[in-house]
Amino acid sequence: MPYTADRPDPAPSAEELRRRIPGWGADLDPADRPSYPKERDDVVTGAHWVLPERQQEREPRERSIEHGMLTPVFGTAQPLHGPAGAIRRYAYERYSEARAAHWLLLMLGDRVDSALSGLQAVPSRGPAALVGGTGLIKQLRSGRMLQPRDPRRADNAHVWMDPLVLAAPWLAGAWITWRVVRGVRRRR
Repeated sequence: MPYTADRPDPAPSAEELRRRIPGWGADLDPADRPSYPKERDDVVTGAHWVLPERQQEREPRERSIEHGMLTPVFGTAQPLHGPAGAIRRYAYERYSEARAAHWLLLMLGDRVDSALSGLQAVPSRGPAALVGGTGLIKQLRSGRMLQPRDPRRADNAHVWMDPLVLAAPWLAGAWITWRVVRGVRRRR
C-alpha cells in the first residue's frame, strides 16, 4: 500500500502490524526501551529551570512558522540586511520549512547576497573583482583552460563551458542594464 495522507479503512490492528512488520511495537513496553530510565519524571537533573532564561531579542529574528517561539538562545552575529535579508525574511514569514519555496527563497537570498558582495568589491578592487572570485583568471593564466585533456583533471568533460557558465550571469546583467538605460534615453 503506498503512503498516503488518508488512514486506511479499517486501520490495521496492533496484532496485524506485529505479524506483518518485523519488530513493530518492540518499544511499546517501557521496560524494553533502552532509554526508559532516562524518561522517568522522578529523576533529579539539577536544573533550576524548566526552560532556560530567554535571551533578549533586540531586533526581530527570523524563525520558522512551525515554531511558536524562538529558541531560548540564538545567534545575532549575522543579522539580515539589504535585499537578501528581505528575501530571507519573506521565506521565513510566508512559507513552512516543509515547502520547497522556503528553501528556494533562502538559496535566492544567498545568490543575491553573493552578487551584491561582488558588486561592492568593484570600487576597491576594480572590475576584475567580478571575475576574480570565479577562478577563471587563474585558469587562463596557468594555461589549464588550454589543456582540457589533462588526465589528472576531474572536470575534463565541462572545462570548455566554464567560461560561459561563469560569464553568463554578468553578461545577462549587462544586457538588461543596457536595455533599461536605452529605454530610459528613448523616452526622454
